[in-house]
Amino acid sequence: MDSVIRALVVYLFLLVVFRIAGKRTLAETSNFELVVLLIISETTQQAMIDSDHSMTNAALVIITLLGISIALSLLKERFPKVERVLEGTSVVLIENGHLQWDRLKATRVGTDEILQTARKDHGLERLDQIKYAILEAGGGISIVPRGKEAE
Repeated sequence: MDSVIRALVVYLFLLVVFRIAGKRTLAETSNFELVVLLIISETTQQAMIDSDHSMTNAALVIITLLGISIALSLLKERFPKVERVLEGTSVVLIENGHLQWDRLKATRVGTDEILQTARKDHGLERLDQIKYAILEAGGGISIVPRGKEAE
């Protein structure tokens, strides 16, 4: 039972930490962020398993984590507010061609990240070619180009 409680606590703790860290934390990871995630995973494993390295304990922890995941997905399906709390909502970063500086600062997204997505997805080269840039709940950036009149 100790392993189940440990797994539940670690899961909820990581859920809160990554929610606070922001949407972009897991969207595209740099080398530094990958190293941090690997260290977190090793620390998490030690916290959940403790000194019991048996197959039974490992199976119990895996079943607990999957159970939590399934339970949360059912809660999100039934109660949309739970999904908004856990996953967040989309944030418009560029609206009708105008940068929303307060939102950029709050989400820690730079104009270079927006331009990179605009180039990659639409071949756009300048911010004035973007009508909307939206930071999606999953951490990706969606771009809606301006019409031909902006070019």
